[in-house]
Amino acid sequence: QVQLVESGGGLVQAGGSLRLSCAGSGRTFSTYAMGWFRQAPGKEREFVAAIPWNGGSTYYANSVKGRFTISRVNAKNTVYLQMNSLKPEDTAVYYCAAGRVHGVDIRSEYSYWGQGTQVTVSS
Repeated sequence: QVQLVESGGGLVQAGGSLRLSCAGSGRTFSTYAMGWFRQAPGKEREFVAAIPWNGGSTYYANSVKGRFTISRVNAKNTVYLQMNSLKPEDTAVYYCAAGRVHGVDIRSEYSYWGQGTQVTVSS
């Protein structure tokens, strides 16, 4: 079992930055791929970024590529999402997720989810 808790969300102006954190519990955290997803009001939850258990590569949705960076520190059981050059369309609840996945952008492959943190970008 892995429990995940996100933090770092808030209100920011367009062009600003935020760093989200996701703290995981359990000794098996380092064995899971980690992903960030987001859900805007009235929309489906969508993939944002993912990183495998060893941090050897990273994956991004086209909409955030070049602006967001995912990273992890297994010794701290934590994964981060650095978000730069934020746009109003990035406004959503951001969720972190853990799983042993084949398709990093496939929501159903992730087994564990956090409660989400709100990110609001004003224009």
